[in-house]
Amino acid sequence: MNSFKANIINSIILIAVGLWGYLESSSGTAIIPVLFGWVLLFCSPGIKKENKVVAHIAVLVTLVCLLGLFMPLNGAIERGENIGVARVSAMISSSVFAMIFFVKSFIANRKKS
Repeated sequence: MNSFKANIINSIILIAVGLWGYLESSSGTAIIPVLFGWVLLFCSPGIKKENKVVAHIAVLVTLVCLLGLFMPLNGAIERGENIGVARVSAMISSSVFAMIFFVKSFIANRKKS
């Protein structure tokens, strides 16, 4: 597994689970992870070509998305929505997964230099 594949997986999960949440709740804020997923998906070709600027943009977008998902998780827990908790937890998990591979990639590239 590499950062390119981890980014693709994260993008697909953000888009699919975000759309699922939007279709269930019809809340406009549920579409935000979908937008982050699309941005990350568009970064994928640059990540595959090991473009440092694109990779750093993808890391920043992933981090902002990850941090932004904690408020919806807290809200779903407070409302007792188990499905909502599962959805947001899946998006958080995939974002953490992608961040781990980005960091590993940055460390490996740093060691090459």
